[in-house]
Amino acid sequence: MSEEVMLNVSPEISGIRADKFISDNTDLTRSAVQNLMNDSIFIDGKTVNKNYKLKGGEEIKIIIPEPQNMDTVPENIPLDIIYEDNDLLVVNKPKGMVVHPAHGNYSGTLVNALLYHCGESLSGINGIIRPGIVHRIDKNTSGLLIVAKNDKSHLKLAEQIKEHSFTREYEAVAAGYFKETSGTIDAPIGRHKTDRKKMCVTYENSRNAVTHYEVIKQYGGYAHLRLRLETGRTHQIRVHLSYIGHPVLGDDVYGKPFKNIDGQCLHARKIGFIHPTTEEYMEFTSPLPDYFINIINRLEKM
Repeated sequence: MSEEVMLNVSPEISGIRADKFISDNTDLTRSAVQNLMNDSIFIDGKTVNKNYKLKGGEEIKIIIPEPQNMDTVPENIPLDIIYEDNDLLVVNKPKGMVVHPAHGNYSGTLVNALLYHCGESLSGINGIIRPGIVHRIDKNTSGLLIVAKNDKSHLKLAEQIKEHSFTREYEAVAAGYFKETSGTIDAPIGRHKTDRKKMCVTYENSRNAVTHYEVIKQYGGYAHLRLRLETGRTHQIRVHLSYIGHPVLGDDVYGKPFKNIDGQCLHARKIGFIHPTTEEYMEFTSPLPDYFINIINRLEKM
């Protein structure tokens, strides 16, 4: 059965190629989007060519064909492994890498790389498409995530996430000046009524969501933030910051694009957890990647 996805282009977005915008805001690769352009993607009700540039304010309808029955194959893709033992790995995911396969994106994912590195030593709780994946971060979010090598470890780690005892700390650049240098955003998050790929703050069919933030430094109309997740809802930081009027810089879905930035400036900097076997608390940090540092340097000069 095919799947229908709707995307609304904000009025501020202009001059961006449609295939890039769709790829950035779905799990589809750019080549997959281009293959669907002729008969499965409609912009304001009409098909367009792959070179079409958005004018702003359009409505995009994507009809994604039924997924193919394919095995996820191991691929020799380099991994930045921060820590590894017989039970788990801590991986530093680069920006732009999808965590697990989806339609039109069956290769080049973190899972493809993990299958090559670990072989059959990955938990099977999330099925053949997401082996070992305990939690995920967005395609255009960089940073740390944990991978379970067996079901026992997976269950114990997932329980920590459920009980909010799993440390997850991020850094981001957000738009706007913060009057308060720290605070807590406590607002429930649920699926958007008309845009299936989008989340929103809502009190209908939602789950509680809590994000704590601290301002590291302000740059006129922008701020470098440290954020800690108390819960882990889909797109939580991006939704919460947009909700309070400070969208993540470069976020095409919940904010607006920023010149020469592909996707949001958001990095999963730290994770901490109790090891499922040794029961010792472990904590890992990832240095800010080059794209993040370059943005900070640009803001310093503005």
